[in-house]
Amino acid sequence: SHSTALTLGQHEAAFTIAGYAPVAIQQELMRFWLAHGRPAAIRALPSGNTIRITARGRDTVRVGDTTVVLQRFAVTGLIWGRESLWMDDAGVLVALVSTDAEFDHFEALRNEYAGSLTFFVARAGNDGAEALAQLAGPRAMQESFALVGATLIDGTGGAVVSDAVVMVRDGRITAAGPRASVRIPAGIKRIDVAGKYIVPGLFDMHAHYEQVEWGPIYLAAGVTTARDVGNEFAFITAVRDAIKAGRGIGPRILTAGIIDGSGPFALGVDRADSPEEGARLVQRYHDAGFDQIKTYSSVNVKTLTAIATEAHRLGMTVTGHIPTGLDAFRGVEAGMDQINHIPYVVSIMKPKRVAGTPAPVLDLASPEAGHALAFLKEHHTVIDPTLVVYEVGLRPARVSYAELDPGAAKVAPELAEQIRNSGAPANLEAAAKAQFDEMLAVVGALHKAGIPIVAGTDQSIPGHSLHRELELYVQAGFTPMEALQAATSVPAAVMHLDGEMGTVTAGKRADILVVDGNPLDRIENLRKIVMVVADGRRYDPAPLWRAAGFLP
Repeated sequence: SHSTALTLGQHEAAFTIAGYAPVAIQQELMRFWLAHGRPAAIRALPSGNTIRITARGRDTVRVGDTTVVLQRFAVTGLIWGRESLWMDDAGVLVALVSTDAEFDHFEALRNEYAGSLTFFVARAGNDGAEALAQLAGPRAMQESFALVGATLIDGTGGAVVSDAVVMVRDGRITAAGPRASVRIPAGIKRIDVAGKYIVPGLFDMHAHYEQVEWGPIYLAAGVTTARDVGNEFAFITAVRDAIKAGRGIGPRILTAGIIDGSGPFALGVDRADSPEEGARLVQRYHDAGFDQIKTYSSVNVKTLTAIATEAHRLGMTVTGHIPTGLDAFRGVEAGMDQINHIPYVVSIMKPKRVAGTPAPVLDLASPEAGHALAFLKEHHTVIDPTLVVYEVGLRPARVSYAELDPGAAKVAPELAEQIRNSGAPANLEAAAKAQFDEMLAVVGALHKAGIPIVAGTDQSIPGHSLHRELELYVQAGFTPMEALQAATSVPAAVMHLDGEMGTVTAGKRADILVVDGNPLDRIENLRKIVMVVADGRRYDPAPLWRAAGFLP
């Protein structure tokens, strides 16, 4: 390691390493840090990023018939967010829990510790949630207060209420309406929000909560409920439960347990290749408190049917990808209640392609499009389009994505290069635009036909992409109110939580945003959040953004 390190002055050390480095290089980084007296900061070369390594305690794990005590560390500044790693007393790296450049989980362990993978993943989730909560400041307390003087847009679709009062007690909305008709008890804290607008807290219905930094980011962006549609079992349950217990900062997490089958593109470790295996995994997720099942691309049709049947028997719904070899018609007929990603719907609205002929073009007036819309409506199918994830990749590469989503200019430095390196090259711009225009048109047609649309991001630009998704819905023909409802009352109803959340009405959970601009005039005003109330706890967005390395 000495050959790759140099000293930049008396108190600054440097080490040649890039983000998402090979595990062996990360081990050398740790050895360098230990050998040089555990410096407070190390400068990464050539990026210039500041790496910080923190001792987080000791953990005991079993290796065969013996127990081993390992030191746990957190590393920040190498990638976006924090990594957790463990070393033994000999300075050997034993386990690393991290993410890759696409935000997906990445773990590495020495062979003899492979049986403890679940422990390391869960411990990293718990430790990260607690550490990030400390960085962002103590979790806000539930308190009684009244928001006074704002214009209330309650999410029901009804008329807005000027000079409104919204009262909160014990995490619940106890009253919401005109000041003239809401009595504010003596002694309750009054918060003046005159000139502002109150809307319900938002749902992100296509989240992948891959690292603890997503918690404060979601809250800062106004997301008070996130549906995680596929994650590592040990990690997401640990983070979900840590937030629920007050040991971390983040939105309420709804979990969809992912099931795939075997195949060259299979995802995750929960594989089902028979109806029996599928039903067993559904039961496991149900028993662990999961809200839904997500199926992926390699499940066969018999297993998919069994998964849906068992999920429905247990009161769960099924969302996901349409498996390879099927189309959306067959997926829904097998029992899928919801579909993730709009291309699966676009494909069934076009004529089938005949070999040797040009690809069919979308025609919303065609019999195929009409049949698809009627089928989806008849089956009450819910669509989660994730338009933003396609816009990032299909926009012209020469166009900065910040011109479309201003949040892209505020991301942590470690993420900026990934965003810059996306987009369609010049020779594919026309085809990419045509492809995205088709997606936008289909979302508009689905909405016009009365098919439920729920807003989700599939990550993209952390936090900010949900706002961009709603802006795209307005481009597709939604009114701003309808776009807002796609992230509030509609997902609440879809997840059978409309008695609990989704609108700012008495009796609901106190998930509320205060914004500095009318989103019904311009949906873009929804980005101007000045206060987030989640489960009756008030947050200032700026410290939450900073806790994850973003600009407010």
